[in-house]
Amino acid sequence: MGDRRIPIALKVLAKVRALVYDSPMSQIESLFVTPIYRAALSELGKPLDTDELEASCWSIAEDDEAGQKWCEDNDYPGYTSYASLDDLPWRFPIFKDLSKVLNKHVATFVKTLAFDTGDKKIKLDSLWINILPNGGLHTSHIHPHSVISGTTYVAMPKGTSAIKFEDPRSAMMMAAPTRKPDAPRDLRNFIYFKPDVGDILLWESWLRHEVPMNMAEEERISVSFNYSWG
Repeated sequence: MGDRRIPIALKVLAKVRALVYDSPMSQIESLFVTPIYRAALSELGKPLDTDELEASCWSIAEDDEAGQKWCEDNDYPGYTSYASLDDLPWRFPIFKDLSKVLNKHVATFVKTLAFDTGDKKIKLDSLWINILPNGGLHTSHIHPHSVISGTTYVAMPKGTSAIKFEDPRSAMMMAAPTRKPDAPRDLRNFIYFKPDVGDILLWESWLRHEVPMNMAEEERISVSFNYSWG
């Protein structure tokens, strides 16, 4: 006869295992998230003609001598109306329509962020055109004095650059090793978004971001904006 103690020992071992696996496990919870809002402009408000928007961007760029000079004096690649024009919604009806649609998307994002704005409103502060040629780039930066920043995409030729967001904890990582190439998306040091024409991206203005070099032959066109509080 076999040793009858073996089945008893197996039962005891099974109970021990059950106690181990049934006991509370350690937990890892992700805190202090960095939200990015992405949607099609057409999801809220009046649908916009992106061809008309692109034509308007080119028309403004060709006529804006002050903006052209600023870009030349500051070695800015391509064209931006950031330093020269602050009244685009007044100049072209399509920018007025665009601002109304942006307001709806930003209101949705603000609600998601659970901001307590009291009796003050988060409102459009500035709106500008970016035309980035082949070889052009926008270096890493933030948007001071704003709450929400964003971009809507007017022309995204094949092979053009995505927008790159940086983990805001980077400055505090010091001796931390780099992440593995297959690290989960929420653990990576940099995240790239490749929007489609007619998309809108929104983020909190303190989030550092950049546009890597445009490798496409055609221009990459976008309209960026800031929303302030108060």
